[in-house]
Amino acid sequence: MKNLHELMSLEGRTALVTGGAGHIGGAILEALAELGAVTAVADRSQAECDARASDLERAFGPPSKGFVTDLLDEGSTRDLARRTLEWRGSLDILIHCAAFVGTTDFPGWGVPFEQQSIAAWDAALRVNLTAAFVLAQEAAPALKASGHGSIILVSSIYGCVGPDWSLYEGTAMSNPVGYGVSKGGLLQLTRYLATRLAPEVRVNAITPGGVWRGQPQTFYERYKARTPLGRMAAEEDFKGAAAYLASDLSAYVTGHNLVVDGGLMTW
Repeated sequence: MKNLHELMSLEGRTALVTGGAGHIGGAILEALAELGAVTAVADRSQAECDARASDLERAFGPPSKGFVTDLLDEGSTRDLARRTLEWRGSLDILIHCAAFVGTTDFPGWGVPFEQQSIAAWDAALRVNLTAAFVLAQEAAPALKASGHGSIILVSSIYGCVGPDWSLYEGTAMSNPVGYGVSKGGLLQLTRYLATRLAPEVRVNAITPGGVWRGQPQTFYERYKARTPLGRMAAEEDFKGAAAYLASDLSAYVTGHNLVVDGGLMTW
């Protein structure tokens, strides 16, 4: 029987993380690199990807490389998986963390429901959901050949429940409809891929709750009051979830949605 250190080790494995220059994506990359994984950092800015990759190599040792990509474009999305394979020759872990979020600057997105546009809806579904499908399709052969293939899709509590609008009253914060719809779609994609790619590849989801990033004080206090653990999440709260689902600690877990929300959805 393997010990816990052996089960959690990712030495010799390659992980591709979209949204790798972002907050949660960065925390996930740190967790994987700390466990020994070689990491491919994918995001929209080559400079930001390269900086994150350099930081990971310096802090943890395994090689890391930045890959600029446009998840709105199918060709660029498919090419991301191909370039990663060309770099390393294999792929063991695929994590889709990139997303349109409430603060994304896109016309017709972070505005009242009546003003939200089809263009913004289409773009959000393309980045949040369609890109996950394309990447999984492109990476599936390599993940199957890995022997440790793992896909993790990062959803949201708003893929499970509707927004509580009382949290937002009196603030300029937004929660566009396309965000929750796309994140709910990721959970169904998780279940579909878990059955379709089994037994060679495990497919699971992480569902974050609200993360503290300097939101208005009124929202912050309301959110804390709604959360049994009495706080919003920090980025490091997702490191353990990613380490668990990416490694052999979860070798008999697939089709699962690991909710990391401080208990907010238990009410």
